[in-house]
Amino acid sequence: MRKITLFVIVILIGFSFSSFSLYSKECTQVFAVPFSQIQEVSPSVIPVNKQLITTFFKKYSNLQPYQSKVTSLYVNRKFNSIWFNADCELIPLARLLYSKTNSLEEEAVEGCIDYKETIDGIFDSNTALHPLSYNETEIMLSVLYVYYIQMVYDDLDRIQLQKKGWFLQGKDLNYNEFLDALLENPKLLDRAEKYQFSQYYKLRSALNKYREIEKKGEWNTIEYDSTIQNYKPYDSCRTISQIRHRLYIMGDLEKDSQSQLYDHELMNAVLRYKKRYGYYANYFISPQQIKQLNLPVQHYIKKIALNMERCRWVDPELDKADEYLMVNIPAFKLNYFKNGQRVLESNVVVGQDLMQTVIFSACVKTIVFSPYWYAPQSIIDSEIKSGMSRDKNYLESRDMEWNNGDVRQRPGPQNSMGLVKFLFPNSNDIYLHDTPSKALFNLDYRAYSHGCINLQKSRELAHLILKDDPDWPADCIDWAMNRKEESYCELKNEIPIHLAYFTAWVDEYDVLHFYDDLYGRDAQLEIDLRK
Repeated sequence: MRKITLFVIVILIGFSFSSFSLYSKECTQVFAVPFSQIQEVSPSVIPVNKQLITTFFKKYSNLQPYQSKVTSLYVNRKFNSIWFNADCELIPLARLLYSKTNSLEEEAVEGCIDYKETIDGIFDSNTALHPLSYNETEIMLSVLYVYYIQMVYDDLDRIQLQKKGWFLQGKDLNYNEFLDALLENPKLLDRAEKYQFSQYYKLRSALNKYREIEKKGEWNTIEYDSTIQNYKPYDSCRTISQIRHRLYIMGDLEKDSQSQLYDHELMNAVLRYKKRYGYYANYFISPQQIKQLNLPVQHYIKKIALNMERCRWVDPELDKADEYLMVNIPAFKLNYFKNGQRVLESNVVVGQDLMQTVIFSACVKTIVFSPYWYAPQSIIDSEIKSGMSRDKNYLESRDMEWNNGDVRQRPGPQNSMGLVKFLFPNSNDIYLHDTPSKALFNLDYRAYSHGCINLQKSRELAHLILKDDPDWPADCIDWAMNRKEESYCELKNEIPIHLAYFTAWVDEYDVLHFYDDLYGRDAQLEIDLRK
């Protein structure tokens, strides 16, 4: 493009100064010249001030929601240019930002910024309907930055999240700090684990994989005989070959032999598939599981996208703690991490639909061995009083007693709390505890509690937490768990615990897991995102 020299500008403006400085306050006419026509101007003629910002947002009124954050960017940088270098050329980050904004679908984001054609004109003058001046270009790119970070990195307002029942540890994204980091290293725009929960990027890779599956069009319906109770090893039929192909597509099989025989290779793939979907691990394939496999690939794409959105709501530091516990409610699983490694995985029972386990973060502070169970007033009213009216030995037969107006169950193996419970103070009165109802842990569906988390490996968790505490050797822990007297252990170091809700999750081995939408939160989130 033709370069306009300072001399030509002076002629066009019509001044006859014998000497003229680009730093002169009178050099205001330059700003009306379209960006696509100017290439050789000092950065000092791209001023930004509050008045210019105000004028810009009056002209582009649909962008006013971004005005506050854009103004903050310039206040932080003392109103210096962000997007132009000393030669008045756009810096590489500007074009990268534009490219990433044009590829929002890769981030599972739907939408388009207003005045998109005007922004396109910054990078392609042939598409510019209304060419921008230099200072308009500068501010417009800052708007684009705020828009992109808000759509891809930022979470929802805390109040909005709490209305959704989401009280997990959230993020506090600093747009100015992030911009400074990007100006130093533009590649962070694509992947910045300081500003985004690391699970997000794992799900993004999975999203790309499933979109490729969709493009190939190989997600065919598996045909099966509904009268057959289960398909089992060494069965041979066309359905088996179709299941084999589906598991190959999803990555549970390394190759597709197209065999109709349910052989050892397929057995291993079925076990892998069942673990990923939270099913009890066996070789039987039920009609219900085939129905699950027959859900359209778009169902899984949508599920991944919804959970990427949830990742935006999570503090990026959450999984970087030296030690923490995480319960994924739809997975019916608890995981205990120390020094970046998972040291325990346990099945759990969570709250039933009418008594849902709440999503929040807290800290485990106390372990109670051989705990009493204090019956909630609701259970006293709905169950215990009626039981006592029918049977005078109702309390004693259940090892219960009155205690200052409360009903409590004495410590012991049949206590509803089991042998140990883990307390993390919270307004929901939720905690982890052992249970005598061990059979529940063998079920695929495990939402039967009144909201607390029933833990299968409670003894193992107590031993691991206290492993390095000389006051609690292993034999003392077991002794305390099997007494008829309650005892407390106050932890020397509190352990963060997060009760989360993810229906798609990629583990530390890069294996993608899907879980049923236990409380209908996926469906509601999808509706909310459409608004």
